Amino acid sequence: MRRADRLFDIIQSLRTAKKPMTAAALAEELEVTVRTVYRDVATLQARRVPIEGAPGLGYVLRRGFDLPPLMFTVDEVEAVTVGARLVQRLRDPELQAAARRVLDKVAVVLPESLRSHADRPVYVSPGVAAEPHGVNAAELRSAIRDRRKLRIAYLDEKRQRTRRTIWPLAMAYYVDVTLVGAWCELRKDFRNFRVERIERSRLLAQRFQDPQGRLLAQWLALPKERPTSTV
Repeated sequence: MRRADRLFDIIQSLRTAKKPMTAAALAEELEVTVRTVYRDVATLQARRVPIEGAPGLGYVLRRGFDLPPLMFTVDEVEAVTVGARLVQRLRDPELQAAARRVLDKVAVVLPESLRSHADRPVYVSPGVAAEPHGVNAAELRSAIRDRRKLRIAYLDEKRQRTRRTIWPLAMAYYVDVTLVGAWCELRKDFRNFRVERIERSRLLAQRFQDPQGRLLAQWLALPKERPTSTV
């Protein structure tokens, strides 16, 4: 690992730590010696990075410090590039436009030495999920963020129509289908709805409660084999 990358990783570790980190803990995480961590922390402090603490006591990063946006490694640049292009598979115009803006911003702010990696040809196969017409994907994501209930008209694989009020918890994107995971008031249980089978939808003013994310945690704990239908 390059020393510059290691210094960056020390800052990131301290930023996300919930309590002081000892040099031994940092050394184990970075796979270096404790002495190397001492030297690196001293270097960062000399560069006025607000790291507080001392050997044997642990280190903390003073709140309010942020990293410059240009400290990307080559792998990170390529990860951003591939990830943004993978978003083009999704049947979500707003997310697709956001991904293009991300790539434009990355290309503008990267130093010349890294810019070529963002422009490197990467092929991402197109997705084959059906395009939804009865629901707006951006509205679905907004309902998940705001914990707003949705009233939907749904057509299952047996061509049976039902009207349901759902509590949208998460989106699940597959190459061939997009699902919204939700609590269904009609079935009194979790259900995964294929978004292209939602014929109509209406965002309700009523919100649902999910104290400490318990509903989402229960949904995440369910088997994640992609279902062919929901009832």
